[in-house]
Amino acid sequence: MTNLEPNRAPLWARLTATFLGTGYLKPAPGSWGSAGTVLLWWLIAHFFLSGELFLGRPAQYYRPYICAALALFAIGLGIPAATLVARASGKKDPQSVVIDETAGQLITLIGAPLAWKSLLAGFILFRAFDIVKPPPIRLLERLPEGTGIVVDDVGAGLYALAVMQLLLHFGVLA
Repeated sequence: MTNLEPNRAPLWARLTATFLGTGYLKPAPGSWGSAGTVLLWWLIAHFFLSGELFLGRPAQYYRPYICAALALFAIGLGIPAATLVARASGKKDPQSVVIDETAGQLITLIGAPLAWKSLLAGFILFRAFDIVKPPPIRLLERLPEGTGIVVDDVGAGLYALAVMQLLLHFGVLA
């Protein structure tokens, strides 16, 4: 499956890699992918993971675990999807592929409160680390195909998660 036409990647791969089409939004498709992820996480957490008891615990107890599981799901499905779309486009890292931003953004939001300040800080932190790519994140881009596309944003998400948790720990984000 090499040298495919851009629209010849399977539909599931295009929908996944572009995070349901947000990767086609301009300008800055990566920012749109991250913003869409923050909004989707807020909707899931607010409407499905709040208040009620679930297995003897408040539903919000499960938020960090579900956010982490969603991030792993995005990574697991995103790597093959990004590979197929990149091959089809003939580009190493097509701008429309934003599933990597989805994975990294979800990692950043693990354990973050659903307050607007935390969500905005998580968005800004992740985008900053994704753009700057401090060491060794830049090296992760060298990994082959979809792995390199996705894993560098996982690294940016881990950096942003660490800073976010420090900000929360020291009460900067209340």
